[in-house]
Amino acid sequence: MKNEKGFTLIEMMIVLLIISVLLIITIPNVTKHNARINDKGTEAYLKMVEAQVQAYEMDHNELPENVDDLINDGYLNENQRNAPNGKTIVIESDGDVTVSET
Repeated sequence: MKNEKGFTLIEMMIVLLIISVLLIITIPNVTKHNARINDKGTEAYLKMVEAQVQAYEMDHNELPENVDDLINDGYLNENQRNAPNGKTIVIESDGDVTVSET
């Protein structure tokens, strides 16, 4: 009888079981961290927009009324109107930058 080298069906099923258990453990952790990553990205983006608001204020001696002022004067691109989480950026009357809750 030939000595055939290879994996048996049982060995392959054990490997698949181990891989499945590892996936079951890691997928919930990845999705939990995804929300945290989006929140951190939004915070960083808002700080960048606040810097653009300050630059606008230094150039024009007044605060922008809304994001459209920043876009029209070249401080932001049109595709930067929304935060990474998809919410709209709002510039308050005192220059603070937030995201809309709607």
